[in-house]
Amino acid sequence: MEIRVNSIDGIVEAAKAFVDAMGEKRVFAFYGKMGVGKTTFIKAVCEEMGVEDVINSPTFAIVNEYVDGRGEPVYHFDFYRIKKEQEVLDIGYEDYVYSGNVCFMEWPELIEGLLPADVVKVNTRFGTSCCITATIRSYWLRYSYKNFYKIRSRNR
Repeated sequence: MEIRVNSIDGIVEAAKAFVDAMGEKRVFAFYGKMGVGKTTFIKAVCEEMGVEDVINSPTFAIVNEYVDGRGEPVYHFDFYRIKKEQEVLDIGYEDYVYSGNVCFMEWPELIEGLLPADVVKVNTRFGTSCCITATIRSYWLRYSYKNFYKIRSRNR
């Protein structure tokens, strides 16, 4: 699946497509450079899931907990300030990740050895049209800033 969003207004459509493609997966690791839009996209996805809490990057808290529209917890991690994997274990990482609830992670490369085997790796990058590209199973979700959006299925 390829989604192109050509304005920030189109992020809602991209988030909806992402949520639809999530299926039964629960742990999503967002890779990408600083400023590429990881937090903005996670915020839009959480809102699409019915989260009404204030959604921001947990850079200092390491993890934020939100409640989705079904009353289920959603965990949002930011490992940017982590120096050692033990710090993550000390906050109860395994309890969150193996809870069966949705987890979104920023800067997962800093805890690569702790990621569960079934983690969905979401690779984010700026392209020629400022894109976020995410791989979900056999689908590609592509979102970029321009003036219109286009949704197109792509066979893989």
